[in-house]
Amino acid sequence: MNIRKISADDTLQLRRDVMYPNESLEAVKVDHDADGLHFGVFDQGQLVTVVSLFLGRESAQFRKLATAPAAQGKGFGKAILAHLVDICKKEKIKLLWCNARDTAVTFYDRLGYTKKGDYFVKGGITFVRMELPLDQQNMTTKKFEVIPAIDIIDGKCVRLTQGDYNQQKVYNEHPLEVAKEFEAIGVRRLHLVDLDGAKKGAVVNWKVLESIAGKTGLITDFGGGIKTDKDLEIVFQSGAALATIGSVAVKQPELFFSWVKQYGAGKIFLGADVKEEKIAVGGWLETTELSVFDFLESNIAQGVSNIFCTDIAKDGLLQGPSVELYKKIIERFPDINFVASGGVSNIEDVAALQEIGCSGAIIGKAIYEGNISMDALKTFL
Repeated sequence: MNIRKISADDTLQLRRDVMYPNESLEAVKVDHDADGLHFGVFDQGQLVTVVSLFLGRESAQFRKLATAPAAQGKGFGKAILAHLVDICKKEKIKLLWCNARDTAVTFYDRLGYTKKGDYFVKGGITFVRMELPLDQQNMTTKKFEVIPAIDIIDGKCVRLTQGDYNQQKVYNEHPLEVAKEFEAIGVRRLHLVDLDGAKKGAVVNWKVLESIAGKTGLITDFGGGIKTDKDLEIVFQSGAALATIGSVAVKQPELFFSWVKQYGAGKIFLGADVKEEKIAVGGWLETTELSVFDFLESNIAQGVSNIFCTDIAKDGLLQGPSVELYKKIIERFPDINFVASGGVSNIEDVAALQEIGCSGAIIGKAIYEGNISMDALKTFL
């Protein structure tokens, strides 16, 4: 998948074929098409999705989002809308909106858009305005989020104990099924980890990401094996909303900072693995002498704002999270979006993390082992 700028004329055939099959190409042009920005998604060289964006001073409207029937359900529409959000944020736009067909309201609702005003009919088609406030996007609000984790080995949903590949348990052979179960109860975020990729040092399970991104409305971050520009490109092309980066930020900070600059801080989820307040890397096999506080400070200075921290002494043991460590981090860096990871054993742990000011909590084993029920999770959604 490749997203790039196209001309207004390039949009017309797909726009017509999908939305107004009985009209001429001339009839599907819109007012001020020449003033818009037009984008297309290309899959294997074929134009499969188009959209047109019209920027105002503080708001922007997109029009005529259309995906070829054979390409629908694969995440292309969601990917191009995420691209528009990035553009609008760079232009300091505060609100993105469209007049959506009534048949598409559910699609936009999944992506965080809300209905504004009443339904109306134009040309025999029912529409409603859908709005997305951009100043509340990517994890910049302090609203607490439950973020279930799905770890992948050989395409299956597994969990490790303290990162040990010899201590793995398969919970479901079909990660998409697991993701849909979470979405069905109201979960909006998902933490997807490519354990094969982490071991190999290159992204492996991108097809799982592509499936989940294309067939759910979950905002998914993806990590494991992201070491090169190409890995990062694959992750975003496969539908990740954020890329989870850990070891590269420690070992190759200049490369990491170049990614932050290229893609924007809103697309990066920095992972800090910690042992006794020191940063650990290499699948937790190597503990550095770098303090987690110094590490975070240097990254925050480069604009990084979405951060999660895993105390590796706690992960997978269901013995409770490192509340005191996380409290110290939040007190020192109050403006970041800080997500706790590792050790959550019951719903009381989740409440404790919310109380100290975490933006969210990544939860894995406690859900899969039945320590936290789906009904209990709903209380935080």
